Amino acid sequence: MAADTDTDTDTDTDGGPGAGTGTGTGTGTDTRTGTGGAGVAPATADGGLGAVLGAGGGPAGPRGAKRARRSRRGRLALALVVLIAGGAAAAAALGLGRAQDDTASAPALPPKTAEVDRRDLKDSKSTDGSLGFGTSRTAISRIGGTLTGVAEAGDTVGRGKALYEVDDVPVTLMYGSTPAYRALKSGLEGDDVRQLERNLAALGYSGFTVDEEFTDLTADAVKEWQEDLGVKETGTVDLGRVVFVSGEVRVDSVEAEQGAALAPGGKVLAYTGTGKAVTVELEPADQDMAKEGTKVEVVLPDDTVAKGVVEDVTTVITPGGNGEDDEAETTVEVVIGLTDAKGRKAADSYALAAVDVEFTAGTREDVLTVPVSALLALSEGGFGVEVVEGTATRYAPVEPGLFADGRVEITGDGITEGTKVGVPE
Repeated sequence: MAADTDTDTDTDTDGGPGAGTGTGTGTGTDTRTGTGGAGVAPATADGGLGAVLGAGGGPAGPRGAKRARRSRRGRLALALVVLIAGGAAAAAALGLGRAQDDTASAPALPPKTAEVDRRDLKDSKSTDGSLGFGTSRTAISRIGGTLTGVAEAGDTVGRGKALYEVDDVPVTLMYGSTPAYRALKSGLEGDDVRQLERNLAALGYSGFTVDEEFTDLTADAVKEWQEDLGVKETGTVDLGRVVFVSGEVRVDSVEAEQGAALAPGGKVLAYTGTGKAVTVELEPADQDMAKEGTKVEVVLPDDTVAKGVVEDVTTVITPGGNGEDDEAETTVEVVIGLTDAKGRKAADSYALAAVDVEFTAGTREDVLTVPVSALLALSEGGFGVEVVEGTATRYAPVEPGLFADGRVEITGDGITEGTKVGVPE
């Protein structure tokens, strides 16, 4: 152990803050052991720095080696302390801030790197679905009487055919999106009139113009149709004698037996479409992915990929029970039709089956991407990446785009295909 008493005289000649001459005496004690030699502690005007920092000698034993491995960040922080407390001469004595010292000036490189690449991104979500005939809907009688006839489960009913009979008079299926809500007769106008006339024309009746006006010529065509049905020829279509649906239907189940007494509003049967369809239940938060007309992919049990399109989206609310934890549940029921011949043919071999449905939330073609883990939050706000250029790195701000498959789309000045960026382990 050695005790040194040093007298230092410092003179400032630049005329800046703190200019003048000061003389101080300080005592610093520095003790080192090992084979690296003893270090000399520079004294300061207040006698403090010499008691804390040593300079001059090489590494001494394990402690000296540990100091040699000190990170660049720690050394820069130490240099700042030295510059404030002891001046530039003390910093020079510690060997910091020298441009020729590559170890001191080079930044620490990230543990891993990845190159910016160019590719297509598709943000998709896969969910379970059920292959069948789509949503089942209920046919409700609008008239009272005795159910004298009804189609059987599994039957297919098309335009102009009887879905069921009440008091031995058929309830006829016709195509259209507007439900029957009134009796149709001469003098009326509306979309429902046009819908009826369109069906009469498709069934081969003529002599009238397909428009929104129910004229006497329309009534004549109705009488011809009623004659062919074997019912009273009135020229008026009574409410409840026609059921309008979107197309041909398949009877899914029968709700009332033949001979049952029907009251207006009574359930008769349930029906679906005739083509194979997929039904999916989604959480309300995901319903934006499944708007009508959205294209999807359906993976069948034999791994055949069938193209499909969302045909119907319905919000279903299931009431809760009486218990406190038994709350009402809201789901979104999505019906998907198969649109390609190959997919429909493959689906026909299954009566019912579990399938996977892939919804695509967004796509981006030919964009620059990096692994999501390469994206950093910048202290000044926004996002960036750590660009690696040889033995140096820099932080470059970027604008993130679509996230998909563990990667993210980015754009930014100087960011090109092949740019190397840091990725944490």
